[in-house]
Amino acid sequence: MAESQVTAMSVRKPTVLTLWGAVVVIPTMIGVAALAADQWTVEWHTAVFWILLIAGVELLQVPTWRGTSVSLGFPMLIAVAFLYPPGIAAAIAFLGSSDPRELRREVTPLRALFNRSQVGLSVLAASAVFQSLASVEDESLVAILPAAFLATLVDYAINIALVTSAVALAYRLSPLEVVPKLLGKGQEFLISYVGLGLVGTVLAKLYTLEGVGFFSVVTVLAPLLLARQMFFRSRALEEAHKELQEREQVLRVLSNRMAEERQDERSAIAAYLHDDLAQLLFRLSIQVDVARRHLSTGKLDEVEESLDKIKGTKQETSDRVRALIRDLHRSPLGHAGLAEAIQGFVAEAGRDSGVRFKVDVQEIELPAPIALLIYHVAREATMNALKHAGAHNLEISVREVDDEIELVIADDGEGFDIEAPGPEGHFGMAMMRDRATVGGGTFDVRSAPGAGTTITVRFPSALLQQEQDGSARAVSVPRPGAPQDGASPGTHEPDGGSKADPPASVPA
Repeated sequence: MAESQVTAMSVRKPTVLTLWGAVVVIPTMIGVAALAADQWTVEWHTAVFWILLIAGVELLQVPTWRGTSVSLGFPMLIAVAFLYPPGIAAAIAFLGSSDPRELRREVTPLRALFNRSQVGLSVLAASAVFQSLASVEDESLVAILPAAFLATLVDYAINIALVTSAVALAYRLSPLEVVPKLLGKGQEFLISYVGLGLVGTVLAKLYTLEGVGFFSVVTVLAPLLLARQMFFRSRALEEAHKELQEREQVLRVLSNRMAEERQDERSAIAAYLHDDLAQLLFRLSIQVDVARRHLSTGKLDEVEESLDKIKGTKQETSDRVRALIRDLHRSPLGHAGLAEAIQGFVAEAGRDSGVRFKVDVQEIELPAPIALLIYHVAREATMNALKHAGAHNLEISVREVDDEIELVIADDGEGFDIEAPGPEGHFGMAMMRDRATVGGGTFDVRSAPGAGTTITVRFPSALLQQEQDGSARAVSVPRPGAPQDGASPGTHEPDGGSKADPPASVPA
């Protein structure tokens, strides 16, 4: 709801951005200072009043896209542009256009000066256009509206042009990509801008009336503060609705993926039953037939030998069944465990990719759900790196760090802008984040163009203790009807079978 400001002078290509910032800042400061000195006819206390007023109002900002923010200062700046000559208006705008990040030292001096310069230039041009066409003191409000409208459009055009150029350089985007992101729905944005320009025009006219003066500022500022709250609420609802829609899409994709994974697991179990257990049972049936033939012919020695073989096959079958039950209960990744599962996936996915892998997975007794989540996140991140990163090296590590279980996937690929929206229809990053948070963990991504990508997921080690405590309670508390200590051994089940500075302030 005020002038645009940029805070990303060093996100990308710092040399180009620094040069562009200097090209805007240096001539603006020199020109505004010279012009203000030549045109100065304002009492100092009046200039200080407007500077302090604008500076205070600029602190009331609402965050929007990619670190951009919207403030209430625009009507005040328009009023100054219409009340005073261009040089004076530009000087007041330059000095008054503060930024909360300046106080927190979150922006460099060059970025702060660029923000002030582009606001000063916009006000300078608006003032020059208005002063050449009308006079706020000598004409009625209706008579000055056409000139005010034209001056507002000029301010709008210069402001957006300067911010767009800086953001385009910062993020390597074309201006046509930047403008829709900054403005959202262009018609609504322009109407809001012109409407606030009208508020500034009314403020300027009221300020010139005898007996009104400074009181007009209070009259205009109060509804602007209310408008700020309404804008903030509206923006919050819009973002919440958008986030909800994205989450619904992610859940649909995740549901489909889980169904596919479940089918894969069912197929793996079916293959195990067919290749291992079915063969053992077939062997057992043959041995029974052989023993029956020996018994019918009275070959008792051969019968005894066959019975020993039957007993051995039965024991082997029982051991296989127990192993399958134990693996299913202990780890969804099967008997191989997390380390071998990741190694196997890497070997298969990375075949003929030309990527050098380094896998370091510590032997940690992980809860089955956490082990599966780590595996899925590692697999998703690896596939993303192979498909999109153009990496030469990729490292995967799982280790216990302090009080956390840490998964790190790092590549030396092209990297990407983590602030930019993801490709349409791709939810890999969102799915990884959801998997991490579902397991009570954290998800962190660090990347920049040309600097590779590092994904870090951490789960609290307390999850291990919870799993151990849960297992202990399961053992110590008998099931209803189960035998207590000292009961007949024959009644027991076998083998225990029970996760740069963005641009900042646009007009609205």
